[in-house]
Amino acid sequence: LIYCQYSQNVFSIINSVQIIEKNAEPEKTLLTYLRRNLGLTGTKLGCAEGGCGACTVMVSKYHPHQNRIIHYAVNACLAPLCSLHHCAVTTVEGIGSVASKLHPVQERIAKTHGSQCGFCTPGIVMSMYALLRNNPQPSMHDIQEAFQGNLCRCTGYRPILEGYRTFTKDNSTLPAQKLYDQSEFMPLDPTQEIIFPPELMSLNKQPQSELRFAGERVLWIQPCSLEELLELKATYPNAKLVVGNTEVGIEMKFKNLLYPVILAPAYIPELNIIQNTQDGIQVGASVTLTVLGDVLRAAVKKLPAHQTEVFKAVLEQLRWFAGQQIRNVAAVGGNIMTASPISDLNPVFMAASCKLTVMSKGTTFFFHVQGSKVVAFHDLIRNTEYFSAFKQSPRKEDDIAIVTCGMNVFFKEQSNIVQSIRISYGGMAPVTVLATATCNRQWNEELLEEACTSLVEEMSLSPSAPGGMVTYRRTLTISLFYKFFLNVQHKLSLDLRKEVGVTVEDVRPEYATATELFQLDSPSSVQLYQVHIYHDDVVGQPIMHLSALKQATGEAIYCDDIPCYENELHLALVTSTKAHALIKSIDTSDAMAVPGVVAFISAKDIPGRKSFKNVTNPKLLIGIIMIGMRDVTCVGHIVGAFVADTQAHAQRAAKAVKISYEELQPVIVTIQDAIANKSFFQPVRSIERGDVAQGFKDSDHILHGEMHIGGQEQFYLETNCTLAVPRGEDGEMELFVSTQSASKTQALVAKALGVPANRVVCRVKRMGGGFGGKESRSTILSTVVAVAAHTVKRPVRCMLDRDEDMLVTGGRHPFFGHYKVGYMNNGRVLALEVTLYSNAGNSLDLSLSILERALFHMDNSYNIPNIRGTGYMCKTNLPSNSAFRGFGGPQGMMIAESWMSDVALSCGLPAEEVRRMNMYKEGDFTPFNQRLDQFTIDRCWEECMQLSDFNKRKDAAEQYNRQHRWTKRGLSIIPTKFGISFTAVFLNQAGALVLVYSDGSVLLTHGGTEMGQGLHTKMVQVASKTLGIPCSKIHITETSTNTVPNTSPTAASASSDLNGMAIYNACQTLLQRLQPYKDKNLKGCWEDWVKAAYFDRVNLSANGFYKTPDLGYDFETNSGRPFNYFSYGVAVSEVEIDCLTGSHKNLHTCIVMDVGKSLNPALDIGQVEGGFMQGLGLFTLEELRYSPDGYLYTRGPGMYKIPAFGDIPIELKVSLLRDTPNEKAIFSSKAVGEPPLFLAASVFYAIKDAITAARAESNLTGPFRLDSPATPERIRNACEDKFTKLCPPADPGTFIPWAVQV
Repeated sequence: LIYCQYSQNVFSIINSVQIIEKNAEPEKTLLTYLRRNLGLTGTKLGCAEGGCGACTVMVSKYHPHQNRIIHYAVNACLAPLCSLHHCAVTTVEGIGSVASKLHPVQERIAKTHGSQCGFCTPGIVMSMYALLRNNPQPSMHDIQEAFQGNLCRCTGYRPILEGYRTFTKDNSTLPAQKLYDQSEFMPLDPTQEIIFPPELMSLNKQPQSELRFAGERVLWIQPCSLEELLELKATYPNAKLVVGNTEVGIEMKFKNLLYPVILAPAYIPELNIIQNTQDGIQVGASVTLTVLGDVLRAAVKKLPAHQTEVFKAVLEQLRWFAGQQIRNVAAVGGNIMTASPISDLNPVFMAASCKLTVMSKGTTFFFHVQGSKVVAFHDLIRNTEYFSAFKQSPRKEDDIAIVTCGMNVFFKEQSNIVQSIRISYGGMAPVTVLATATCNRQWNEELLEEACTSLVEEMSLSPSAPGGMVTYRRTLTISLFYKFFLNVQHKLSLDLRKEVGVTVEDVRPEYATATELFQLDSPSSVQLYQVHIYHDDVVGQPIMHLSALKQATGEAIYCDDIPCYENELHLALVTSTKAHALIKSIDTSDAMAVPGVVAFISAKDIPGRKSFKNVTNPKLLIGIIMIGMRDVTCVGHIVGAFVADTQAHAQRAAKAVKISYEELQPVIVTIQDAIANKSFFQPVRSIERGDVAQGFKDSDHILHGEMHIGGQEQFYLETNCTLAVPRGEDGEMELFVSTQSASKTQALVAKALGVPANRVVCRVKRMGGGFGGKESRSTILSTVVAVAAHTVKRPVRCMLDRDEDMLVTGGRHPFFGHYKVGYMNNGRVLALEVTLYSNAGNSLDLSLSILERALFHMDNSYNIPNIRGTGYMCKTNLPSNSAFRGFGGPQGMMIAESWMSDVALSCGLPAEEVRRMNMYKEGDFTPFNQRLDQFTIDRCWEECMQLSDFNKRKDAAEQYNRQHRWTKRGLSIIPTKFGISFTAVFLNQAGALVLVYSDGSVLLTHGGTEMGQGLHTKMVQVASKTLGIPCSKIHITETSTNTVPNTSPTAASASSDLNGMAIYNACQTLLQRLQPYKDKNLKGCWEDWVKAAYFDRVNLSANGFYKTPDLGYDFETNSGRPFNYFSYGVAVSEVEIDCLTGSHKNLHTCIVMDVGKSLNPALDIGQVEGGFMQGLGLFTLEELRYSPDGYLYTRGPGMYKIPAFGDIPIELKVSLLRDTPNEKAIFSSKAVGEPPLFLAASVFYAIKDAITAARAESNLTGPFRLDSPATPERIRNACEDKFTKLCPPADPGTFIPWAVQV
């Protein structure tokens, strides 16, 4: 970018095009500039905090201090436009397009099926592109590291890694049966890449001058010398120094802080210094973490091992520090200055006694790191000193720490006598804390015990401490010290034996794994499916997702990518900050004074509000404050909205509004609160079969147990988005919405506007993920936006920020289950009584259907002769929970597996034997009296046992556990039986419209929406097979309510079944009309017959319709068929847990899934893997954390962790069961969207198996409670040992916890 001193112009080169931007706004990010100013919408907004990578672009610049051109990936959502002086920016559009030529990076992710919804794809493409620009032949390790800052919610990551493995040096480990043809791939030619613009090179070599950009509220100054910086800091003492904007940008966005002056010291030579000195390495404050890592790696290679212990510790912390995009821009000085209590690096600097130089105008100070200061020096370490650093976080990759530490011990020469110890902890106080001790003691067990006792006292935490997990954090301080103790003991024994021949005790062999660093192995995978080869038949072929190439180039259009209308406005929601309160007043005066604000929209602006009086279920109708009532019933309850000329202005107004509340009691947040207050929605549901009382009498044993299953955020990469365009006559409104329920959106908007549904058109091109989260909850936004558009009579757009979306939309229902099980000595279960409680939130929404499905799945795959299940929906002061893939089924089955696990542990029998013994057989009846036909779970089980080599693997795990004390392995095999159909019978219908044009091309429209699952692709395959024409002749533009009316939501895994049959029906009608013309011209082709029919005035459009037959269940009589059929699957998983930290590694997973005769094996395997990984998040990682007052802490990827690339099983096998045609669905296929998700419970119960082995070391046997998700905290606390005994939890009721289990 070139700065013109007087007019404040920014001259940038973006995708090789010169752009002149006058009066650059310091608050504008590169992402906003690309999307809104340049119309480059390929770069996506996923989180606005640098946590998901959807906005990744490549920045190239000449680095004067390194004297070379550097290319690096950055998060455009954080990069200030003003920071890109003299830089070239490359976006996904700049490297290739479908229209011109694809880049190999784009082609391979698409053709290897690595793009489903496609919203994350451009960011992943650009991360890979930036890596290849720096390293044209990377290793798999390089690729995994490059993707640490990218998330994907659809694919399960495997196909992305497999596709990009083809760029590596070692590309030999590909499976025999592939879902793609690698010979089709274009080769990568590094010589053909875009060169760095010569004009920027020459400009960079010219003398630089200070830059100033004055915006609406912020002044940005970029000094070019240290002297200038010190002068400016003296002039503006409160100015913030910004290099990467990875902290200040988030503070201004999410904490509503304003910094009127920003100083940007990124290019000051003294702050970019890297100098080797006698004492160590001197590093300037503006040096990025990536550069620091490169420098330290070079030093580790060059210097003797004992001199680089600190460097290796820093490198270990950097390995897990944020994502690559953040490390590329975040500076060392910024990390120190932030003074985060959970800093990854500050504890290391403190423990290593690193020195800092701190300067202000006229003064310079040197001192050791004790908190927040500015330029770091790393001491070289002596050979009698040992150093380690540790970080424990919920997820290994790109995660904030729970506890971090640096540990340093100094020994007397040639001995194991300790001279001094420095231990620094983050996460144990509001600041990084340092514990030091001088002693004259031997490094032995006695010292260990005293140190642990001392640390427990010194590192105490209040049970109400922010961040929660108090018992776990306290245990970690001593567990991590124990790891350090073993590490030093091992190194010391080797060094003393080698140097002076002194023998000191080494670590016991079974303790050795506690000293090993976490290593991420390169994943491998196998996909098995049945090949059907019929001439010209595309059904059953692994065809690529029809939008994949467009998604990989950024050309696929999502809701917010639609170009802005000339007079368009933007909307921001105003939400309640109280969980249960009465609104006394709303003061909008300050908000209306914000520049660009046009209107405040509230309940009084709803034209159709009078019609709501007759509606029995208004909570499903609109998001604005309960149709004019003044009470709010959750934090995040929509109170109103501001409409303004830009999104930034609308959001600023929303934050400026002042609301006065009168708080109400009780505030009910948790399921336990609801039970205590008897706060339930009606009805209570129950299913019973057999004689439960007699069953318990006949049982040898009875056990009781409980389990809590946490909720889950859908975390679709594209947040909820609506664009409403009033058409100006007859109350007509056109809506572009990211929703799974076009007809429901149409109906509710019509109701809100007080017009018939025929005046409202809802259009859905595609969604960037849905997973149930856009089935009903998308309407709370679309109705508000439509009302606003109607009020201001202009188009209005709103795409929620990630934190807003997570706050207002709810997620998967948390469940609590209590069970009583009667069983025989051999493990056979005779009787079961289970009570389920779901946390519904503040409205009924879809909670009744979800609870019913949980009850329908309370048996999972087990035949229990006497069974009773009862379900309650808890009414709480949380945002209404809603649909999420599985729809209550996973929760019901999870509790079933909990009691099955308890029975096996109580009997002392292998869990797989007890499960197999209790399993259904062909012809058995479920608790709701539906017969199981075409029952294939036994076949899935046998194949899974064989494919995973279960028995051999189990023997090896047991052998491993005998040989290792502090790491344990566990194994589990879990079946699933998932009912397919909407349990609300009326939704099991679908329509289609097939239009044949006179040139022979076909336009297909159906009632389903595309959210990445490949529905449109499968529907084109169905039409292609039915009509007997190639897929290339068939096109689907969108889903819209003016082509197919009264559509059901795209949900319940049934969309291919329903819409496929409707399309088949329409195509058959057309074929009948064309038959006479075929008969007349047998040698003709499709185009000939169509043309002949057209000239003969034959109708070439046809409606199709389908309703699932013989459905309907009555809870009163426990009769009828709730499901059309069942999908079956079995999974085996093996894990390894670290008993000291609670971390776990997913070593192996093998899945066998019955999907009938697959319509598209590539898409179906994608659904199996993607569903499994979402389940992995649900059961092992993802934790929604609420305060006791109902405030959601986890409102973005910073605190809410979905699985990342490194969480996939190291070995993953997926097999689609062969020869299992399903006569009840289109072309003998089966539903595949939801059923595989529950198979991730195999990982949970493998973890529980490993914990059982760890507990046995402490002589603890029998059943124990493990709630879901099995986070590191829960795993560590369950592995009871001598360290956990030192940190007993505080008694419940004696304190107010920071977070509660809802």
